[in-house]
Amino acid sequence: MEENYAPACEFMHVHEEIVNKVKTEMPDIEKLYDLAEFFKVFGDCTRIRILQILFQSEMCVCDIANLLGLGQSAVSHQLRLLKQMRLVKFRKEGKTVFYSLADDHIKTIMDQGMEHINEER
Repeated sequence: MEENYAPACEFMHVHEEIVNKVKTEMPDIEKLYDLAEFFKVFGDCTRIRILQILFQSEMCVCDIANLLGLGQSAVSHQLRLLKQMRLVKFRKEGKTVFYSLADDHIKTIMDQGMEHINEER
């Protein structure tokens, strides 16, 4: 993958001041890859539904599976991915594991996305 790929232009006029300013403001490529991976998590409807549930209340896998009409193993798999991306956290109470949102950023991101979807076009 070429990082500095630029298609050939028929007329070349670079606005150097703007280009240089943008270059200094751009995050490192590794950070952008991390951001892309972060947003991939939101690309699955089951994970979105789980996050929506956890906005309402901390819950165990059994309750989440019941609400979604899915098997516990499917829900556990999705929760594992959400946990790896630090979107959810868990706590144990005896043998039961309860999941909740890791922090308020997740709700903010989801609310912003929903606001964008609900905007009149």
